[in-house]
Amino acid sequence: MKKKIALGIFVALIVAVGLQVRFDIPAAEVEAKYKLPDSKFIDVKGLRVHYTDTGKDKEKRETIVLIHGTAASLHTWEGWMPGLKKSFRVIRMDLPAFGLTGPAPDRNYSIENYVKFLEDFFAALGIKQINLAGNSLGGHIAWRYTAAHPDDISKLILIDSAGLPRMGEIPLPIRLARKAGLSTVAKYISPRFLVKRSLKEVYFDATKVNDALIDRYFTMTLREGNRQAFVDRAMQLAEDDGKLLRKIGSPTLILWGRHDRWIPVEQAENFRKKLLLPQVKIYENAGHIPHEEIPAESLEDALKFLR
Repeated sequence: MKKKIALGIFVALIVAVGLQVRFDIPAAEVEAKYKLPDSKFIDVKGLRVHYTDTGKDKEKRETIVLIHGTAASLHTWEGWMPGLKKSFRVIRMDLPAFGLTGPAPDRNYSIENYVKFLEDFFAALGIKQINLAGNSLGGHIAWRYTAAHPDDISKLILIDSAGLPRMGEIPLPIRLARKAGLSTVAKYISPRFLVKRSLKEVYFDATKVNDALIDRYFTMTLREGNRQAFVDRAMQLAEDDGKLLRKIGSPTLILWGRHDRWIPVEQAENFRKKLLLPQVKIYENAGHIPHEEIPAESLEDALKFLR
């Protein structure tokens, strides 16, 4: 009887694991589902980059570029778009490794390489003088780009930005991707419930995490090549480059969710100390992605700063 019970449990576990196996979804299939009416694609050094470039009379207006965070896509800025494009030319892209852009040919996802990607992307679009905003990983890339090109950035917005020595625990998806053995499994077994759990961690108000939101993040994760790219990015060593913040002279706005479980709100003060007289706004009703969770409120502060 004990052997039968043990065998039953073993079989149940095998079935449970088997049900979580997910094959890559072809890029064209994900693209057909999630590209936007204003989606564009451009070749940047052999990489087909998904981006949007919108705004009324955009050639005559100031430009703002929006950079998303880890495992996100340019869709994260949808709540900001109606208000921003009335006054600005708004450019956003899916970073290499994520969204509809997918993996980079060289599989190099260091911050230095992301900065080089922005240089090549901006050159391909023929833009130089810009405002720049980034969230989480996108914030790190944004301020590193600003430090490298201080004369090209008019204003900088950092939203729950990465880039300073980590405080607190590394998020579960990144911990799993870094573990020997599990990193290989992670490329094939991708439970939807883990995506749901992660979204509930980055949102303060979990009631805003609906099925459509989970499905988009989950499907983007399964886009062919993105899971391997996530593992490759997770394996990149943390970079202690905070000293470069001293090179930034652009007016800077720091936005942060009080309930950020991935990058604690205390980091807002650490950024404030290293930057030249930044403005800081802490939201009592947001987590790690306030531009997505409370778009109207966070956009209002961004527009006041930009204007």
